[in-house]
Amino acid sequence: MTVALHDLLPAELRRSWTVDGTCPDLDVYSLYRARQIADLHRTAVIDAKGKLCYTALDRKVRCLAAGLTALGIRPGDVVGVQLPGTRNAVIADLALAAIGAVALPFPVGRGGRDAASLLSRSDAVAVIAAIEHRGRAHAADLLALAAELPALRTVIAAGPGEAPKGSVPLSQLLRTDAGAFVPARPDPDSAVRILVSSGSEAEPKMIAYSHNALAGGRGNFLASLMKDGQPPRCLFLVPLASAFGSNATAVALARHGGTLVLLDHFTPEAALDAIAEHEPTHVLGVPTMIRMMLDELAERPRELPAPTALVLGGSVLDAATADEARHVFRCPVVNLYGSADGVNCHTGLRDRTASAPGPGVLAGHPDPRVADIRIAVPGTREMREAPAGAVGEIVARGPMTPLCYVGAPELDARYRTADGWVRTGDLGLLEEDGALRIVGRLKDVVIRGGANISPAEVEIELAAHPGIRDVVCVGVPDPLMGERLAACVVTRDGQAAVTVDELGEYLDARGVERRKHPERLLVLAAVPLTPAGKPDRGALRERFTGAGLVEAV
Repeated sequence: MTVALHDLLPAELRRSWTVDGTCPDLDVYSLYRARQIADLHRTAVIDAKGKLCYTALDRKVRCLAAGLTALGIRPGDVVGVQLPGTRNAVIADLALAAIGAVALPFPVGRGGRDAASLLSRSDAVAVIAAIEHRGRAHAADLLALAAELPALRTVIAAGPGEAPKGSVPLSQLLRTDAGAFVPARPDPDSAVRILVSSGSEAEPKMIAYSHNALAGGRGNFLASLMKDGQPPRCLFLVPLASAFGSNATAVALARHGGTLVLLDHFTPEAALDAIAEHEPTHVLGVPTMIRMMLDELAERPRELPAPTALVLGGSVLDAATADEARHVFRCPVVNLYGSADGVNCHTGLRDRTASAPGPGVLAGHPDPRVADIRIAVPGTREMREAPAGAVGEIVARGPMTPLCYVGAPELDARYRTADGWVRTGDLGLLEEDGALRIVGRLKDVVIRGGANISPAEVEIELAAHPGIRDVVCVGVPDPLMGERLAACVVTRDGQAAVTVDELGEYLDARGVERRKHPERLLVLAAVPLTPAGKPDRGALRERFTGAGLVEAV
């Protein structure tokens, strides 16, 4: 039985955004076909295999769609996708949209048990998985767990190598005769993709998005960063299977007729090579990736073409990184605040910078064509706005608002109001001119001896330290205080190693209360990243054993 994906927004509000033209009111594949017909030979995808034009991509999409249909996959069925960020991921996205199915992408590197949990809770009937990627045999792992997944009928194995016995080779489906294939025309307000977010739950949250919410709401976000309406050329440093990466197929391609420049695995060298060779207009990544690229350029300088913008999200963007990146890459640095749960706001191409004075981090002016953002009194059942200028919980509702959480009515009850607002769990305020500032999280706190510490607040301050290149703060267990704050830092080249005492003196000078000072320190060569490309806070917590104050790596 297919999991129920219902819309928690009032129907008349959802439809109002198509009536006024905010959303295109077309399904993702129909949008793509219109772009393909308008410019048959425009380059759609550039990856390690080379270039693929809109028409060649569409031929592969229709073959796969016909092959999936022959396997019995029907409109409304959920299909998992665990592929690296290459053309196959884009082909799968569009093929599933063409038959009216719902894609559930999740990054390569996620373990078999985690993947099985996502597939089980979503009632996925099939999964397209990599035969091998960086030492992980995802297709074989999922086949071994198939007996525990009663809804799962088919494992489709993709990529080089021999497909494991019992799977269906993707290469075989890509050779299906598509002559008789007729695309579905799903309701644009029905589900097309499920985004996966680790959030703060025990299991990753899954959030269902409609065609209009992706191509419309998220499409309007990218449109605001495009110069003169020219089709974007987007270099995605983040996995396409991440929430951030969902701006690729449905948005950059289908909505805007752009080009995707793809890396199957991020390294700073590969990212810089891609900028040099393919001259992207937009580079989308997380701040840690940009810091790694800046370090590489400092060690091995080279001339690079200037993009239209660096678009950075997923973790705190500090002022020092933003200023250095703006200078080195000679373009605006866009600080993006957003989440899979349905919130988006950014500083824009001409907005104030993240270093503008004020509490927390500037996230720009909310765009009602993407998401209306308000500040609510925390802990209230319904959305009740906080007084002007007060700190409260950030709530969002707009064209990009998702349908619902997947297979989790308890999350719908916790994070959605009766009239469709999404509670983000983030704390912020709106300035007099309407600009949004992010000041912390309701749940992401370290509780030391009964006192709450916001790791984000301390990260912002430490990021300005002249000897620190990158920093992540986490809470670690302590038998006496319950938790203590730990700073995990990457130092700048040529700087002496920092100490806990030195960090305390630095925070003293910046007026940070002593109870908020880090008491543990981990010095790293680089911040580890999750499969979705964000700092891996869980892995950092595991590095602390409580046996000492400092560990140098």
